[in-house]
Amino acid sequence: MTVDPADAPIFDRETIRTFQSDANRLESTPLSPTARRAIRQFGKPVLSTQLVSGLFRAGEFVLLVLTGAAVAIWDTTGISAWALWIGIILASLMTVCTAEVLHCYDPRKLRSRWQQVVRLAGALTLSSMIMTIAFSTLSESRATLWCAVFLPAALAVTVPARLVMGASIRRWNRNGVIERRVVLVGGGGAAETFIRQLEREPDSDIRICGIFDDRDDRRSPPIVAGYPKLGSIAELTEFVRLAHVDMLIVTLPLTAKRRILSILKSLWILPIDIRLAASSSSMEFRSRGSAVGHVAMLDVIDRPLAEWDVILKRLFDLVVGSVALAALSPVFVATAIAIKMDSPGPVFFRQKRHGFNNETINVWKFRSLRHDMADPTARKIVTRNDPRVTRVGRFIRRSSIDEMPQLFNVLTGELSLVGPRPHALHAVSSDNETFMELVDGYLGRHKVKPGVTGWAQVKGWRGEIDRGEKLQKRFEHDLYYIENWSLLLDIYILAITPISLLRPQGAY
Repeated sequence: MTVDPADAPIFDRETIRTFQSDANRLESTPLSPTARRAIRQFGKPVLSTQLVSGLFRAGEFVLLVLTGAAVAIWDTTGISAWALWIGIILASLMTVCTAEVLHCYDPRKLRSRWQQVVRLAGALTLSSMIMTIAFSTLSESRATLWCAVFLPAALAVTVPARLVMGASIRRWNRNGVIERRVVLVGGGGAAETFIRQLEREPDSDIRICGIFDDRDDRRSPPIVAGYPKLGSIAELTEFVRLAHVDMLIVTLPLTAKRRILSILKSLWILPIDIRLAASSSSMEFRSRGSAVGHVAMLDVIDRPLAEWDVILKRLFDLVVGSVALAALSPVFVATAIAIKMDSPGPVFFRQKRHGFNNETINVWKFRSLRHDMADPTARKIVTRNDPRVTRVGRFIRRSSIDEMPQLFNVLTGELSLVGPRPHALHAVSSDNETFMELVDGYLGRHKVKPGVTGWAQVKGWRGEIDRGEKLQKRFEHDLYYIENWSLLLDIYILAITPISLLRPQGAY
């Protein structure tokens, strides 16, 4: 029997959206002593193979450019300097691109010994042939000579570098410097079968942290293939937050559809990859499915931002956030003076809010309420003509100037420039209902880092939340942003944020 992941009816986008209904019940649950021992072991972040692969790709490009420059110093007769440097950069870039096509930067290939060398030699040969043809318009004989020297020189430099990198990655895999941390959901025979398959993978970067299962020890033993059962599924959310888990694999037979859906409805809020293992030996997946080593998997949910997306977004936040902070410094000074002159109390106000993966963060704001009427827990929402708001406070709240100190949170990494707005931990609506009571799956908006501005805000859903419908609209817009994130979307949201501030409806 062959199962195509694209044809699996229970894992389409509409089904994933229905997972929201049961997710709110997963709040922080006390962990077992066994789970806490595992957290002490896996609490420190580690490198991922994808990150190391990307860094090595950039390093190899630099190495090829330096090699080309060394060849140029040896003999540049007959070739102009500008043409030579263009040729060096193009040859290096073409080699890296060809190597990418030949999967030379695949983590499994990088861990190999001589397999990657053969592929790299092919990439260098192909790029050198193309550059020889391109250079022939200037001087065919000189181009042939230059490429004839560049090819062996590049091989002499890159082959040892790759052999050293391969040995280093294998050693780092064994020592836990590079690993993908995996949690299994579902114990028993299916989990043991999956673990035995993984154990046959040489130099695997997969590190199983443990097993979570709601069944008792009779149906799900406390130890499976040497790995402990750490707790129930209700405890899994807290464990993932503390242990830096990368992937969650459900090791249950595909025939257990009802139980699988029940588990996924609870776990979709986690900001990690979720996979379904092929626990039946008669089940095979086509190439469109993913794999852990050579073990076939069915992709269910991917984390919204992973690997280089996270790095790119963080660099964007640091650069743009620093520039914005410098440019807005006069506004900061003027606002601070106005607040001090208007009412007694501090200039800034800190409030505990939900951060990434439901962590608690302290968000900075300009104080807009009277100091003796401050409400750090947000138990009472601010309404129109609220007597707690100062004169300056009304202006800075309507213009969102009170949110500007959150640029400090951006620089420290607690917030992003763009993302779902962070809400106070105990925020309630005007009907005294918590946000988790108002919106099913509310915690799912914390799968990415919260932001100073967001898709919901520029679309008009900002300010007072006096009805459940308003929070639901925010939540829907936040999910749209999470599912469709791109750097261009962030830039667009930042660009239209000043325009959206001209429509301050709901901001009191």
